[in-house]
Amino acid sequence: MRIALIQVEYADDESVEDRTDRVVELVRAQKGHDLVVLPEMWSAGAFDYRAWPDRTQTVDGPVVSRMAEVAREIGAVVHAGSIAEAPPGEPGPQGRGLWNTSVLLDARGERIARYRKMHRFGFGNGEPRLMEAGEEVVVLDLPAPAHGLVAGLSTCYDLRFPELYRAQVDQGAQLFVVPAAWPAARVEAWRLLLRARAIEDQCFVLGCNTAGTHARTPMGGHSAVIDPRGEVLAEAGTGQEVLSVTIDPTAVAEVRESFPVLADRRLGRDPDAPGTV
Repeated sequence: MRIALIQVEYADDESVEDRTDRVVELVRAQKGHDLVVLPEMWSAGAFDYRAWPDRTQTVDGPVVSRMAEVAREIGAVVHAGSIAEAPPGEPGPQGRGLWNTSVLLDARGERIARYRKMHRFGFGNGEPRLMEAGEEVVVLDLPAPAHGLVAGLSTCYDLRFPELYRAQVDQGAQLFVVPAAWPAARVEAWRLLLRARAIEDQCFVLGCNTAGTHARTPMGGHSAVIDPRGEVLAEAGTGQEVLSVTIDPTAVAEVRESFPVLADRRLGRDPDAPGTV
């Protein structure tokens, strides 16, 4: 499976429309890859909280529609990163009506998954004040041409909560896709946690971070592809960069069979779950 992670760099002076045009071209250039991944909130500005109400989208809105068109054009599965989603007529249980929502598109441009970020970053401000918390664990078989692995979806701050990834493993996950806008101030935690999730769950991990500075916050970059042993197959620097990596989907089963650590779980283990054999 050939994968491209696009570490998008942007600043506050670029309009959503111009940035979308630019990102479409970056995705278009990845023709020949099976799976293309974009970062968290690249269109709305992940730390630009004040701008979110003016940059909301639906999952059928202009940003996702443009990503669907280019997915169809290049014949790849595209993880479109996440948007500030405000569905019409859906206020949400906390009355905010705004979600940090990632969208996965198949090679026909059809939406095959939506994940609403479960853990909101901000310690009472930012996301917790403005956004709803997602409630659904999302795991799915990747379609052609990226078939061969079961993917679990999460976003950025979720990475600090290992119970989410164990829940995904119990639903059969073999690959974690983690779009992010992780700041430079804590980038070493990002690098460590990506490897930790891979090692403890014996999964591939795709961590696609953001570059640049927005809302006065320098981003950490260092997008990475980690294998089920925790080895870093590729890692970006701090600027805009595309990682192109080929992975072997059979590696997950091989690692789990040769070192069956998941079968020794004592807490929260479902003996019938596909990830625990």
